[in-house]
Amino acid sequence: MTQRIAPGVALPFAARRTRARLIAALLSALALPAAADVAADVVADTLTVATFNAELVREGPGLLLRDLLKGEDAQAEAAAAVIAAAAPDVLVLTGIDYDHGLAALSALAARIALRGVDYPHRLALRPNAGWMTPLDLDGDGRLGGAGDAQGWGRFAGEGGMAVLSRLPIDATAVQDFSGLLWADLPGALLPPGMAPEVAAVQRLSSTGHWAVPVVLPGGGRLTLLVWHATPPVFDGPEDRNGRRNHDEAAFWTALLDGRLPFAAPAAPFVLLGDANLDPADGEGRAEAIRALLADPRLQDPAPRSEGGAQAAGQGAVNAGHRGDPALDTADWPDGPGKPGNMRVDLVLPSRALRVLEAGVLWPPAGAPLAEEAQAASRHRLVWVRLDLP
Repeated sequence: MTQRIAPGVALPFAARRTRARLIAALLSALALPAAADVAADVVADTLTVATFNAELVREGPGLLLRDLLKGEDAQAEAAAAVIAAAAPDVLVLTGIDYDHGLAALSALAARIALRGVDYPHRLALRPNAGWMTPLDLDGDGRLGGAGDAQGWGRFAGEGGMAVLSRLPIDATAVQDFSGLLWADLPGALLPPGMAPEVAAVQRLSSTGHWAVPVVLPGGGRLTLLVWHATPPVFDGPEDRNGRRNHDEAAFWTALLDGRLPFAAPAAPFVLLGDANLDPADGEGRAEAIRALLADPRLQDPAPRSEGGAQAAGQGAVNAGHRGDPALDTADWPDGPGKPGNMRVDLVLPSRALRVLEAGVLWPPAGAPLAEEAQAASRHRLVWVRLDLP
């Protein structure tokens, strides 16, 4: 598949870290007040990795770019503000429209840069969303609809994924697993009665499954295992979307087990993205996502927020949830027949990585950035700070 990467032009990460150490040493030598605290901040060998479903999805191709270039779209501006406030070193975006030249992604990076945070390295691959097929994949008796694309989409690239990074991306080693047929996943939960001609073309990934190595300051690699699953609803009794959502999470277990025609990723890695499924609440088949959260090769930092806990008091649906609301990452409607708030966005580092902190950027009502977080997306940015391996 075609990929585009915007080359970095900023000071290399390693050079900035060296400069930081020199500044810290100078501050210590001068014995200025709080020099030790400043030194600790600027020399810390840490890396913050985050995921955010920014819901930068529009109703047609080119409309997201239009909104970003104008700089007047309230939702897009709020998303840029949230990202700049979190300022992760590496960010996986889900829910962002794809275009071949990464024009919209570059425009978003420019809006973030206006707020003081630069992402010189960018990557996006063509998603399965909106990739039309000649078949009636959704079985509605019509051709050419959004449900007849490899992943639901009204146009090619609607609701794709992207990576923004301060660290270089190893473009030569990026892997795109999104062409794997659903039927080729070991133990696939294919819908009963799926026609052979559909099984022969239907891909597993509704958006994509990628492995994206970023280059660490010491020259090593940290691989991002990225995905955005379909919602497990909006189907019929065949549970097509529920089965596919399950299998999109099960893909990672099969990959780590070595049961796929791809090499298992070498540690260190971080599995992250939008699972579109809560392990404790809501509709869907939660076995596969629970298996990932319990996988001994991964660790769950259980990022939390005060805002998520506070928002749980919005209505009856949230009151009936079993999961800890402080772990929620999506603020969905809480009326009758609605899902309520859920934990669907995950960051799961490989076991040997040392987690220092983790959180969900969901400020409580009235706190700084609370309005921007609400205006940006129904989802909240999830981040984990790691010791550099």
